[in-house]
Amino acid sequence: MQRTTYCGLVTTAHLEQEITLYGWVDRRRDHGGVIFLDLRDREGIVQVVFDPDAGDFFEQADRVRSEYVLKVTGKVRARSEATVNPNMATGEIEVYGTQLEILNSAATPPFQMDEHITVGEDVRLKHRYMDLRRVEMQNSLRFRSKITNSIRNYLDEHGFLDIETPIMTRATPEGARDYLIPSRTHPGQFFAMPQSPQLFKQLLMVAGFDRYYQIAKCFRDEDLRADRQPEFTQIDIEASFIDEEEIMSITETMISNIFAEHMDVKFDKFPRMTYAEAMDRYGSDKPDLRIPLELVEIKDLLKDIEFKVFAGPANDPTCRVTALKVPGGSQISRKQIDEYTKFVGIYGAKGLAWIKVNAIENGIEGLQSPIIKFLGDEVTMNIMQRLDAKNGDIVFFGADKSSVVSEALGALRCKVGQDLNLYTCDWAPMWVVDFPMFETTDSGALTPLHHPFTAPSCDAQALKNNPAEALSKAYDMVLNGVELGGGSIRIHDQDMQAVVFDVLGISEDEQQEKFGFLLDALQYGAPPHGGLAFGLDRLIMLMVGAESIRDVIAFPKTQSAACLMTDAPGTVEASQLRDLNIRLRNKEKQES
Repeated sequence: MQRTTYCGLVTTAHLEQEITLYGWVDRRRDHGGVIFLDLRDREGIVQVVFDPDAGDFFEQADRVRSEYVLKVTGKVRARSEATVNPNMATGEIEVYGTQLEILNSAATPPFQMDEHITVGEDVRLKHRYMDLRRVEMQNSLRFRSKITNSIRNYLDEHGFLDIETPIMTRATPEGARDYLIPSRTHPGQFFAMPQSPQLFKQLLMVAGFDRYYQIAKCFRDEDLRADRQPEFTQIDIEASFIDEEEIMSITETMISNIFAEHMDVKFDKFPRMTYAEAMDRYGSDKPDLRIPLELVEIKDLLKDIEFKVFAGPANDPTCRVTALKVPGGSQISRKQIDEYTKFVGIYGAKGLAWIKVNAIENGIEGLQSPIIKFLGDEVTMNIMQRLDAKNGDIVFFGADKSSVVSEALGALRCKVGQDLNLYTCDWAPMWVVDFPMFETTDSGALTPLHHPFTAPSCDAQALKNNPAEALSKAYDMVLNGVELGGGSIRIHDQDMQAVVFDVLGISEDEQQEKFGFLLDALQYGAPPHGGLAFGLDRLIMLMVGAESIRDVIAFPKTQSAACLMTDAPGTVEASQLRDLNIRLRNKEKQES
């Protein structure tokens, strides 16, 4: 008899039916000569009971241990009222076992398989095939499959074609972040693994496919964080004859539908915020709108004081002097303030000034801080008035280069919001729009904020006249302070593309070397087009409440970009290197 159903799908609808199940032993219990087996498969767990009437099968049940692989046949019956388990989907029934076949035994697992697992992540990743048996991991990956299915269905219904693009391609302009593949047939030359399908999807638009999507594997050789992996999955979308409003509407509806269907969460229309406003109010281009704290500029109040720590940045046009008021934050201890000072140091801040508001009605006497004597009474009270400070508040200050203050206080805002549980809602989606076309490097050169094929909001002459102030037709979708996806309308006009390259100082030879095939294609009637790419791993991480994208990827890498399970990356035979015309440097000689 073949499998009748999955363990986790047995219900009262199966009462009195004989069924056959396959699965792993989650737990075995012997209660007074009656053996209880919790049998587990990808859909869940069901309790199977064997008593001595099962004869030889009872003896076999007595021999099984955790993670043995079994085939079980039995009759479904209702549990007694006293033994109903409301915490199990199958808690109202059990299977009275009549036959049992041990398909495979199992060694003692390297860690507990239940939800209370406390083993380190390294051990879990070393034995990932066992970790994936855990209910949490099974649920996360089954959920991921459902989400990708919904995405495909939605995009198919809206006329998008699923088209694959190459994994072996040419190195990108950001070549230092490429994973390279040496070519045996072209000695001394390399393929690169794509950081995104960007150029290929634009070529598909030139080719007339009109609407494209792909659940694409992408690769990036960079330092890792909780939401980064060297290989990740991207929901890649591109369309022709479309503007920002239409592509944003299509993708916003897609995300809203997914949350409604799979989370029973209803989103209103996503609010929009310009990049400039987001940086000004929240210090971030991906603000977490669940946290009701904002940065307030106080530069003008500090220009004339003698305290150079504040006066210097207050009189420097490249700097910010900003305050962050935390209602009820006066409860924060000095020890915690010291920890926050170390935290903002990660972002380049040299310190963290603060004022506690104990009794604002008492004026300067009602405030507590070591910096008041440097600010002066009048300036301090003017700051309190601008912030509308109330008793019980604490105010943090940042005074430095604009980028440092924005990053440091923006991150502190999220950290304090989390520590004090200041969230006003569970979900806060939004769009950030009107990004600058370029950003300025430390050397003063301009570099594209996104990529050099992003269309500006202005015409070519305005871009040429004032490139540093130009805005782009770019847009990011943000959810709970995480960038879910970003995209833009692309440049389809050769003259505009030439101006952008000229602003960036990219010579014609360099243009041809890096982007020649795309530039050639733009000559042959490229349509107006644009798109957006979502990070699928980040989306699933947020939806299931995971701490890291490693918890929603079947076989992830560690933070050092290694696979503990397969011990990759690894060495290769010298003969393989010779075939690829590669010789490794002697490490000791290289270091000397």
